[in-house]
Formats: sequence, C-alpha cells, structure tokens
Amino acid sequence: GIMNIMLVSVTERTREIGVRKALGATRRAILFQFLIEALVLCVMGGIMGVMAGVGGAGLLTRTQGWDTAVAWDIVIAAVLFSAFIGLTAGIWPAQRAARLDPIDALRYE
Repeated sequence: GIMNIMLVSVTERTREIGVRKALGATRRAILFQFLIEALVLCVMGGIMGVMAGVGGAGLLTRTQGWDTAVAWDIVIAAVLFSAFIGLTAGIWPAQRAARLDPIDALRYE
C-alpha cells in the first residue's frame, strides 16, 4: 500500500527530483523529503483512524448504551506504529529517489 504509493510518487516526480539535484540538492535531502512524506501520510492516516474509532465508540455509547472507554496509551501506540510503518515502507522509494541520476531524471517523460 504505502510503499506502492511512494514508488508511484517517485516515478511521477522524477523530473522534479532531477531539477532539485541539478540545482544542488543532496541525496540526503531527497531521501529525507520522501521519508517525511511517507511518515506524514501514515501518521495522518493513523490519527484519522483513531478519530473514527473514538467517534464510533462514542456513537455506540449513545445509541446502544454500551460502556466504552478509550485507552489513550493504546491510541498513542497505534499512532507510533503508524509512524513506524510509514518510515519502514518509505525507505526503499526514498532511496530510489535519492539515487536518481539528475541527467537521466531530467530526460524522463
């Protein structure tokens, strides 16, 4: 999922990466750009999932009379796990982007 999205992002932005490298961007800067994008994508997804879960629990409490509780330590663990997944899934696409040759990237269509 996330890795495929990031690989497509690298492919679609090959020319942009080439321009950035031609203008002096380092491999490290490109690597961090894509790692941070993967991290933000996963953390935002994790936060939205937590919000949906908390909202669903509240809805069940109101409509069904169930006793629900949100364990905030589990919420934090879930968001941290999402961040870990984002970094792990973003490593290969980020490395691929960082290794692009600027000349080849600028020729890419």
